[in-house]
Amino acid sequence: MSTATHAIHFIGVGGIGMSALARHYLHEGWQVSGSDATQSANTEKLRSEGADIVYAQTAENIRSRPGLELVVYTEAMDHDHPELVAARAAGITTVNYFEALANVANDYYLIAVAGTHGKTTTTAMLADILEDASFDPTVVVGSLRTKTGCNYRPGKSKYMLVEACEYKRDFLTLKPDLLVITNLEHEHVDYYQDLADVQDAFKELVSYVPEAGYIIANTKDANLAPVVAETAATVVDYNDCLDLNLALKQPGLYNRQNAAAATAAAQVLGVERSTITQALENFAGTARRFEYRGDVHGAPVYDDYGHHPTEVKAAISGAREIAPDKRLTVVFQSHTYSRTKALFDDFVAALAGADRVYLLPIYAAREKDDGSVNSEMLQVALVERGVKAELFYTHEAAALAVEESVGGDDVVLCLGAGSVTKVADILTK
Repeated sequence: MSTATHAIHFIGVGGIGMSALARHYLHEGWQVSGSDATQSANTEKLRSEGADIVYAQTAENIRSRPGLELVVYTEAMDHDHPELVAARAAGITTVNYFEALANVANDYYLIAVAGTHGKTTTTAMLADILEDASFDPTVVVGSLRTKTGCNYRPGKSKYMLVEACEYKRDFLTLKPDLLVITNLEHEHVDYYQDLADVQDAFKELVSYVPEAGYIIANTKDANLAPVVAETAATVVDYNDCLDLNLALKQPGLYNRQNAAAATAAAQVLGVERSTITQALENFAGTARRFEYRGDVHGAPVYDDYGHHPTEVKAAISGAREIAPDKRLTVVFQSHTYSRTKALFDDFVAALAGADRVYLLPIYAAREKDDGSVNSEMLQVALVERGVKAELFYTHEAAALAVEESVGGDDVVLCLGAGSVTKVADILTK
């Protein structure tokens, strides 16, 4: 993997995981190309780093690159995508993102961070700790680290740290030596039938950890305890590392729990507690994880990826912690129809913690609208609970409503995994 004669192509290279993996192959000396339907700061940065990026996704992207050895695609794309069809017709090996990640990661001492919530923050926290402890890890994280502005860190040691997503059981390609599980709930309802189905996937991942390995988890979590009950690996309860007085820059109990999980993992690896504490207190966060974006009329604007009721509730709680006496306006865009429908009552209960909720239409992502759920229903349910809720059909309209209604006594929180971040962009630019 050290010569420039090897060539790899990424379909959907702008994705947060795909771009990190592309950076790894660039660092290893491969010729890296990629396509994406959308030009972004991330794709342009990849171009500046040496990748050949195009924005027209056609079969010609494959045919015009003789010598391609590997084509990587995302599970979010159609399997009749023209580039994917062309690659297979040409006999080029095609793998999805997690298969490609596993091809790299399983050769290392692999530290994988899994769980329904908190994966990105915990991975980034642990990356900071291991850097400060001179472990020199290779890191793939599911967001841009504020510290480096990047989602990838090249390392020269035996350690690799990755974020492991449970969607479609993708993380089962990984063979971790040290596995962190932050928590576990029923999520990705378009794929998993129920909580037991999610637990089965995590149990299989746990079974891959060798007897000499470690699992970091909250063994007091009723959803998680049975998942780790039968492993031969050493199980460490991260609650023993929970420090409620830790001087984190990020608010909320959930971030202290993320820090506890990172602490437990680092201690298993032999890092001194003083080094861990200093790294965590200096931790600057990641993009779209309660990220401060700026002010509008004296009201701070935060942007957060939270898209599950538990994450929505946690982000609102964090906002209340840092500004208990201020009015909280939440701009929320639910992510996927299936999740909104399955967890509707939980979303309403979580959003009711805000003083005012501005809703955007549901972000469809990979789904089609069957007409059974919409943001109008969320608005009605919130109003029935006494919450001031309004619906806006564009980012610009929602941003204008915020701008006209907030001042120095307000806090604004943009929430969702879709395009709601554009509202924060408008408000702060």
